[in-house]
Amino acid sequence: MRTLIALTLLIGSGSAFAATECTTADKSTWQDQEKFQAQLKEQGYKINKFKVTKGNCYEIYGFDKDGKKVEIYHDPVTGKAVKTEYHD
Repeated sequence: MRTLIALTLLIGSGSAFAATECTTADKSTWQDQEKFQAQLKEQGYKINKFKVTKGNCYEIYGFDKDGKKVEIYHDPVTGKAVKTEYHD
């Protein structure tokens, strides 16, 4: 019985750590990384770190236009924010 409970917890916890998925589109359709970052900066964002995630997102770490510390995952095709996390 303990083995069954442990296995259930292990399987269930895997979804909690799943990566944010943004797109399955071919990379040839993605926006240019440098132009995308420039657009965000024009909107008032300060980017400390930019990367492409395993879930095919453009992810930024920095500050939003209100000066709040933020981590945002963007769809690299549309530029739409898929997930936003504010940090203290």
